[in-house]
Amino acid sequence: MKKTGSCLCGAVKYEVTGPLRPILACHCIQCRKQTGHYLAATAAALSDFAFTEMRGLKWYRSSPAAERGFCKACGSVLFWKGDGADQISITAGSLDGETGLALDGHIFCAFKGDYYQISGGGYQWPEGTEG
Repeated sequence: MKKTGSCLCGAVKYEVTGPLRPILACHCIQCRKQTGHYLAATAAALSDFAFTEMRGLKWYRSSPAAERGFCKACGSVLFWKGDGADQISITAGSLDGETGLALDGHIFCAFKGDYYQISGGGYQWPEGTEG
């Protein structure tokens, strides 16, 4: 099952040839600052992920342990990657067409905005994922 995705303007495109993780919603302060709300993302193994267009790709070192990828032309938020990780998180909205994915749960709920309620998904962890 090959899935494709891109930024709004097409200056960053990618494809995934393996399985995608169910959607996680992250309510951490960094995700809220970057997106203006919470971040909904899936993930894929790096071995199943490839860029097909990179002219707009820019990485931002958001913490000592991770970086965030976005399009420098249109500003689309696209990726999160932990240093040394064997997977890449991909914003759910950047995928093309139907995904067949579902919201699995929420992380960093202790940092959510006061203007919304968390709903949907199977769990709500105050901090990051367990295990």
